[in-house]
Amino acid sequence: MKVCKFGGSSLADAEQFKKVKNIVLSDDARSFVVPSAPGKRYKTDIKVTDLLYACYDKSVRGMSFENEFNMISERFNEIKNQLSLTLDIDYELEKIKNEIPLKNRDYASSRGEYLNGKLLAEYLGFEFVDSFDIMIFDYEGVLLDDKTRRAVRKRLENVEKAVIPGFYGRDMGNNVRTFSRGGSDITGSLIAYALGADIYENWTDVSGFLLADPRIVENPVGIETVSYSELRELSYMGANVLHEEATFPVRKAGIPINVRNTNRPEDMGTMIVPDNAARESTFALTGISGKKDFAIVTITKERMNSDLGFARRALHVFEALSIPIEHMPAGIDTLSVVIHQNDLREKRDMLITEIKRTLGAVELFFTENISLIAVVGRTMSRDISSSARMFTALASKHIDLKLIDQGSSISSIIIGVDNDNFEPAINAIYGEFFR
Repeated sequence: MKVCKFGGSSLADAEQFKKVKNIVLSDDARSFVVPSAPGKRYKTDIKVTDLLYACYDKSVRGMSFENEFNMISERFNEIKNQLSLTLDIDYELEKIKNEIPLKNRDYASSRGEYLNGKLLAEYLGFEFVDSFDIMIFDYEGVLLDDKTRRAVRKRLENVEKAVIPGFYGRDMGNNVRTFSRGGSDITGSLIAYALGADIYENWTDVSGFLLADPRIVENPVGIETVSYSELRELSYMGANVLHEEATFPVRKAGIPINVRNTNRPEDMGTMIVPDNAARESTFALTGISGKKDFAIVTITKERMNSDLGFARRALHVFEALSIPIEHMPAGIDTLSVVIHQNDLREKRDMLITEIKRTLGAVELFFTENISLIAVVGRTMSRDISSSARMFTALASKHIDLKLIDQGSSISSIIIGVDNDNFEPAINAIYGEFFR
């Protein structure tokens, strides 16, 4: 049994709906389908969810949102009419329009998935199951895993085929609650986990994960198989094909994820599998990803290693100022803390004051405009040549390293370079291993 999630680009218009129907009905194992709201049809188009957010934001300011809502109405009516569906979409739209000023922001933003789910259920001939009934959050908007799992199993126990909208559910007060943007991935994962699916298919507009960002590296090779741990490393550092939180439910149950391309269903995409099931890769590396605009705060103090509790006191300063820490490489007399650059710029003076007050006589150094690059591969921990080749490739391009951190993971090395060297560094590493 397969659970299939289709993203916004896969369901952006009637032609995309037709592709989805062909995919779903071509395999009888595809029993439960999770749709997103209609995405962009072309580069300058506006996603339906963004239009719904605009409607709500205008409503709370007492402004008319007629123009934005008309655009939403046109999108759904076009899909309905071109597919010759019978759903009374105008009734549904009028109800939503009247309720947007009366309900919360999550209600407004979730209606794209709700309406797409209604249309897709009729088009496929599947039962429509409202996520409001089975995705359960607490009053603070935190998902209640056990309640959700029980609700999914109970509701779908005797259902053979169903469409279940992604992205939203309800809290204990019967208010609509949503996951973060892209959260339809999480809905699909939760359903696959609760039902014990054999596989969770995530259909999007790319044929799985690539070994590097195609905006940086020309025609990068696709990744056939990646482990959950490797994917976590790559996703954290910017490889955003799949919502970062979507792996946790299925990982717990050992259910593989297959990332596929709705526009190229013949491509097998990328298989995401449990760590112990990952096959040896053809390449030494699994992937390269990264992000810009970090800062390194280096704290120096003589005999730091003999100052009991020094690191704890230092980290407490960052916690007290609500500054998230990304990485923390350390030396004998130095502690380097990597944070987002915006946090440093907004809280630099407070950080200096509190560190001096809490830690006493220390020296502080700030290095800004840093990019972090994760070089991921399941064989890296036992293949010393991989690290040597990577550093040699960077040296050949005269790229200076600001940070090296391998201790936090056996399957990746994280390096820091100047923002200006971000793209050249990724191309240098890719060129060494894949060309």
